[in-house]
Amino acid sequence: MKSQTQALNHALIEFYEKLSAWELKIIKGKGLSLGLIHALEILGAFGSMPMKALADKIGITMGTLTVQIDKMVKANLVTRIPHKTDRRSILVCLTASGKKLFDEHDALHLQLTERLTCSFEAQELQLLTSFLDKINTNFSKEVVD
Repeated sequence: MKSQTQALNHALIEFYEKLSAWELKIIKGKGLSLGLIHALEILGAFGSMPMKALADKIGITMGTLTVQIDKMVKANLVTRIPHKTDRRSILVCLTASGKKLFDEHDALHLQLTERLTCSFEAQELQLLTSFLDKINTNFSKEVVD
């Protein structure tokens, strides 16, 4: 018999795999990569930020991010601008095209969330949100440690 932790672990892994497959499916044929989409999601959700902060949020090296941002600049999705108070830092900002792509992608996420939770009662949605918030908080502590 599986323990509750094993069952939860399996459910989390299965959800992650299905969400990743869904993301790959929706970007297929658009010339986009998951790395690009993840950078776009973070910039869209949190706004302009220094390259180092973006690399840390995505969990990649500055070198890997630089290659990704170069591609995004070439595709007119982001711009690099000098930081106003720290001359050593470069801010990455979404362009109008990048914001549009983020909004379209975010709308797809919202539609998926609505489809996946349409049979949930309001209390179940509140509990799920609360549980996920706690998991995310604990995960943030884990990553920092």
